[in-house]
Amino acid sequence: MYLLLVLCLLAGCGSERPVDVVEMGVEAPIWPDYAGVTIPVGIAPMNFNYDGEEDIAMMHVAVRGSQGGEMEAMGEWADFDSKQWRQLAEQNRGGILTFTVSVKCKADGQWVGYEPFDMQISDEPLTDWGVTYRKIAPGFETFSKIGIYQRCLADFAETPILEETTVDGQCLNCHYANRANPAQYSLHVRGKHGGTLIHTEDGNKYLHTKTDQTVGNCTYGYWHPGGRYCAYSLNRIYQNFYVGKERLIEPWDAVSDIVVLDTRDNTLLTLPSLMTDDCETTPAFSADGNTLYFCRAPKVNMPGEYQELKYSLCAIPFDSNTGQYGDSIYTVISADSIGQSVSLPRPSYDGRYLMYCLTDYGTNPVDRPEADLWLMDLQSGQTRPIDEVNSDQVDGYHNWSSQGGWFLFSSKREDTLYAHVYISRIGQDGIATKPFLLPQRNPKKYYGESLHSFNAPDFTSEPVALSLREARSLIIDQSPIHVTIKEDGNSNP
Repeated sequence: MYLLLVLCLLAGCGSERPVDVVEMGVEAPIWPDYAGVTIPVGIAPMNFNYDGEEDIAMMHVAVRGSQGGEMEAMGEWADFDSKQWRQLAEQNRGGILTFTVSVKCKADGQWVGYEPFDMQISDEPLTDWGVTYRKIAPGFETFSKIGIYQRCLADFAETPILEETTVDGQCLNCHYANRANPAQYSLHVRGKHGGTLIHTEDGNKYLHTKTDQTVGNCTYGYWHPGGRYCAYSLNRIYQNFYVGKERLIEPWDAVSDIVVLDTRDNTLLTLPSLMTDDCETTPAFSADGNTLYFCRAPKVNMPGEYQELKYSLCAIPFDSNTGQYGDSIYTVISADSIGQSVSLPRPSYDGRYLMYCLTDYGTNPVDRPEADLWLMDLQSGQTRPIDEVNSDQVDGYHNWSSQGGWFLFSSKREDTLYAHVYISRIGQDGIATKPFLLPQRNPKKYYGESLHSFNAPDFTSEPVALSLREARSLIIDQSPIHVTIKEDGNSNP
């Protein structure tokens, strides 16, 4: 009886396999568009949906590796078995996976086939465990639940790091780890109990970072590779909300300065030339920690002249041994010379590149269709647009993997409204691979039903550990630690 049942099941499966396939001679209409992408070994199955005009009853996908092995998926969408996927990807490291798609039409039961497409399996590993991001409605709607989340790259598991419901509706801002290492991170909170949560090897502490001598709280942060210091911009942020569908929101700074927090004694290292009437924002340390990059724009009348606000990329030396800034600031990219505005400098952790975003004006690309990613080769000084990954919609909020090479960014290329996470890799030739959308178990369902943008993504080398009970106690129940200004402007070694 058992043998008969097995034979019947096998026969049933066989009857659903493609037969009398009519070849269309065109590329398979799939979503997301994964044809020609380069993926790392260990990435979750690159599931996709049929995106053609036909109403289909079933999809069949056969996958064959250039270095051996094969697998298949059959159902409403391409839902690959995780174990088989991992084995096939590992077997074809440095090779190619070829996908052949067939679909069965509901109307007449006819199977139709499409031209095969390839995915390259990179021989350069992506060793980070996962990614982190903030999920927020694109227009900051009041019904939206804001949270900081983490997602494992090897599967589809997403878990919250901290949600605003845990801390009585406080606005949770960006989460910054030190080179994707969650042993050190910073998380900014806005609202009645606003402050900065700092996590180090000594545990968690919650800081009140506004002083009588500074213009605002520590907002956009970036860790020094040594781990003692974290650079911040002090921002007094406002937002314009637009009427109509062309534009939604425009965040802007009334004032902004740059400081460095010494996490050992909770003091701010200040410098008059980083706290001027001009707008200084979005700092980032170089890979060796000896340079502090930031963006600066001459002050204009806000918000009326906001479109005149164009930021240059600037830099100043920094000595982590003494906690001292260098004597002079120099301009790396002049806004006057390019006629555009630089934002979000992000050096690769191997010291080779610096990636940044260009917009027509301002420093926040969240709702700017012209926002594109640019790449500076720090060895040659040459800079160029990364046309291989840029689209005609928002491309920005980028970050590097802990070992360099791989990077991620947010883009609104799918529907112009919601920002999603894309991953690409800079090769030895300096050219980026075709980016791929962060995979999901059922992509169309997941992204189609999501009401959130994925904001400020980053890699994380390990899962982020944060006790929600402790976080609530620090943010809501306890008094924050008040930072002070370092009297002599220096740190003790």
